[in-house]
Amino acid sequence: MTDLKLAVFDVDGTLIDSRQVIHRAMERAFTRAGLGSIGYDRVRTIVGLELSEALGRLAPEDYTHDRLMMLCAYYKEAFVEQRARPGFEEPLYAGARETVERLADEGWLLGVATGKARRGLDIVFGHHGLHRYFQTLQTVDHGIGKPHPRMVLDAMAETGVRPEETVMIGDTSFDMEMARSAGTRALGVSWGFHTAEEIAAGGAHEIHDSYDSLSLALAGFAPASEGRVSP
Repeated sequence: MTDLKLAVFDVDGTLIDSRQVIHRAMERAFTRAGLGSIGYDRVRTIVGLELSEALGRLAPEDYTHDRLMMLCAYYKEAFVEQRARPGFEEPLYAGARETVERLADEGWLLGVATGKARRGLDIVFGHHGLHRYFQTLQTVDHGIGKPHPRMVLDAMAETGVRPEETVMIGDTSFDMEMARSAGTRALGVSWGFHTAEEIAAGGAHEIHDSYDSLSLALAGFAPASEGRVSP
């Protein structure tokens, strides 16, 4: 048994409050594509998935591949337009920075597993000065996205940490399914896109309502002695 511990964070809805930004971009994309308005309650269900898969779930069933790719382009353009506006902000959730800093000070290795592209992640992390805390950044650029375990498996391989030494922290059922498939601890947070019920259905070992609660759970985390994560 080593002394290594790895905390892998989702970004949107877990570290960063991007709920309004993502919904506005989706609304703009659907309007440009002639699909009309789309409500937040539909949009929130697909956040975390790779973009084309996410939009494929929201678009009409008979939507062609070419039209879907155009819808993806409209969404990306809408996001860029928002970022260019004065006063644009994707704020950290209360307690997020303090938790990240505390874990880093305590010797945890930190990672990210996100449905964002690396370019978008770099913009957000650059704005908030977060890059220096994280040893592994897993995005959808170089492989399959959530809920497949690829990103968590790659994060563990990059840091040399085993599943029983790893926790995945996220706000969606996709994060929990990914963690379970990778054999890691699955810690849900209730302040993002999915409901507590949806997160539980994804297989969360625990669900936390604040960063204070999450921090306490991480402080008490000890790698499983038998090389597995308890159910």
